[in-house]
Amino acid sequence: MFPEENYKVHKNLLLVGEPGTGKTMLMQIFADYLKLTCNPNAFENLSVTQMMNYYKIHGHIDLYTYNENQSKGFKPNPFNICLNDIGLETENQKSYGTSLDSVIDEFLYARYEIFQQYGKKYHITSNLGIAEFKKRFGPRLVDRFKTFNVLPLCGESRRI
Repeated sequence: MFPEENYKVHKNLLLVGEPGTGKTMLMQIFADYLKLTCNPNAFENLSVTQMMNYYKIHGHIDLYTYNENQSKGFKPNPFNICLNDIGLETENQKSYGTSLDSVIDEFLYARYEIFQQYGKKYHITSNLGIAEFKKRFGPRLVDRFKTFNVLPLCGESRRI
């Protein structure tokens, strides 16, 4: 549909835009549609807040990365996922001395590896712009963002 953008079907999605532009809602609708149509690309939606709370309780994020508790033998059982709202202020918190920023980084490194090894997708929504992504994540992690189709959602907040 957008040949000038050079989008690739096999890549993950990164939706960026101002708060209220509909990034999370679009991914929720997309996830529901894929589940209803039994599409193998169906994914679960996860908010950064939900993942941070899980980390605070369990001390790890395995459920959202390799999902080894649901594995059979030594084979992990990862699934497609969308992490919503990367860049929230909640990331700057600490849990027993661990910066929750590092939890997001751990998630992104693990999901990149899972995408490479198992073909399981990970999509992201964020209020951060491209320049802010580069500043927040550094060159090693930013290089892994080449596996994304970046879709900017422009406009003002659509919230009522």
